[in-house]
This record gives sequence, structure tokens and C-alpha cells, in this order.
Amino acid sequence: MRLDDYRMSDNVEEGSSRGGFGFGGGGGGMGGLLFGLVLSRFGIGGVLILLLGYCALSTLGGGGGLGVSGSGTGVATQQAGGTGSATSSCTADAARRLSCQVLASTEDTWSAILGRSGERYAPTTLHFYNRAADSGCGAAQSAMGPFYCPSDGRIYLDTSFYEELQNRFHAAGDFAEAYVIAHEVGHHIQDLLGTLGKVQQQQGSLSAKAGSALQVRVELQADCYAGVWAANAKARDGRPLLEPGDAEEGLRAAAAIGDDTLQRQEQGYVVPDSFTHGSSAQRVQWLRKGLESGDPAACNTFAGT
Repeated sequence: MRLDDYRMSDNVEEGSSRGGFGFGGGGGGMGGLLFGLVLSRFGIGGVLILLLGYCALSTLGGGGGLGVSGSGTGVATQQAGGTGSATSSCTADAARRLSCQVLASTEDTWSAILGRSGERYAPTTLHFYNRAADSGCGAAQSAMGPFYCPSDGRIYLDTSFYEELQNRFHAAGDFAEAYVIAHEVGHHIQDLLGTLGKVQQQQGSLSAKAGSALQVRVELQADCYAGVWAANAKARDGRPLLEPGDAEEGLRAAAAIGDDTLQRQEQGYVVPDSFTHGSSAQRVQWLRKGLESGDPAACNTFAGT
């Protein structure tokens, strides 16, 4: 990717964050209201069912982690720390620098895309952490992988996940890593557009099987939105951000983290009814659709997969 001289986002922070509504501990944090599909790591299966004592909000997670808020009310109004602290976090190492540059590119690109239809893009904040942290959706741990929390409007990332992406899933490359950030931003777009709120409302009347199927559609749309970003993103000199071979890196990553592929590796057999992110073929299909169309309107995964 042509990121060498791209700016780094200021919407970055580090350390603990307790914004939003948590789900751990006592008091108002736990309410006994179950909001179905919630939070899981980026493409590594498993859904954590969270209890949130906030009836207007649920968090819904999957393939790259994602959040759901009622009518977009979960989008945080908090801002990241000052530019100095953001710069310090972004320049700590190469993985963080790339993450901050990709985040900046998503800000510029989605602002332009949404601006064409008169929408304003309110950026998310990238929260770096090491091993464990607090989030508005509860405790964040490296084992969960990257995720988006709509309660505080943040993306949570331990960049050690990039090493796992390369070593465990054999999906190396800068665009494979960028895909992680872009997928999470895709969930933020869904939050801003109200998609997640609508899904949360529908889940209240669905069986667990139907709820999982709906979550898969949400995850696939975030994959498609990641492709839309990549198709529209420009380098500082105006050339396409992606270089030859980059798209293939992303598609390999999407194939590597499909539910069927992961289940086959981890347990030797596939259980389609338990999918939470989509099969490898589906994830490749929708990332490719975003890459080829460059149009968010093409990402209607709810019409069929």
C-alpha cells in the first residue's frame, strides 16, 4: 500500500478506557437484559453473550468485532487524547504506525463517500492496548482479538493480532493488516447508519440460529465495506492506495478466517448453524464485491449471501 507519507490519525488513544456502559461488576453495569449476539474476535469464532443494563443499547460482534447500538445512540461523543499522545502511540512501532495511517485513510475516504449523499462522517477512535484493558463493553483481552464497541464508539486493538494473522493464519501483508482496521471501521459505519440498531431490534424476536445467521450478514457487510474503503482510498499523491498484489493479500486473509475453515482446523468438522462471521467463500465474495464495486450500496448482504 502507498502509505509511506500518509498522515496518522489523531483519533487514537492508549491505556484503559471506561467510557460508555460496561457489563462487568455490579450496580448499573449488569442489568439482566440479554442482548443476543454481542462481541467476538476478528474471524476467530465464538460469540460472547453479554448482559448489559442499558435497554437502548446492545453490542453485536463478529468477524472483526463489531458493535450494535439502538438508532446509533451508542456512537461515542468522547474524543481521543491530544495530538501529542496520539503521535506517541502511533509511532511506537511499525504495526501501530500502519494502523494509524489506515485509520486516517478510512476517515478521509468515508468522509468523501458519505459526503456524496449529504451524510457527515463522525470518526471512531482507535484504542491501543497490550494484553488487557477496559472498554465500554467490558474487559478487553488480547485473546478476543480486535473489536468495535458501540457503547463508547471505539475500536480496540492489540497489534500482536497481526503476528497471529501472519503466523497462525498465514495471511501476511500490509493490506491483510489494513483489512482488520477497515473491517472494524465498517462496523462503525453500520453504527452511524443505524444498521446495527435495526439488527438489534430484530434479534429480540429471533431464535439463536436465526440470530447467528443475521450476525453473519452483519459481518459480511463489514467485509464489503472494508473493500469499499480500499477501492476508494487514495495515496497522498492521488494514486490508488492499493498496489498490485494488495487485494490478493486481503482476499487470502478473508479466506483464512472463514468460520468453516477455522472450525475444520480447530475441531475437524464444520457446523454451519454455529457460524458467526460467514464461510471463507462468503467472506471472500463480499470483500471482493466491495473492492470491485467501490459502492456501499452494493453491500446489501441482508438481501442474500
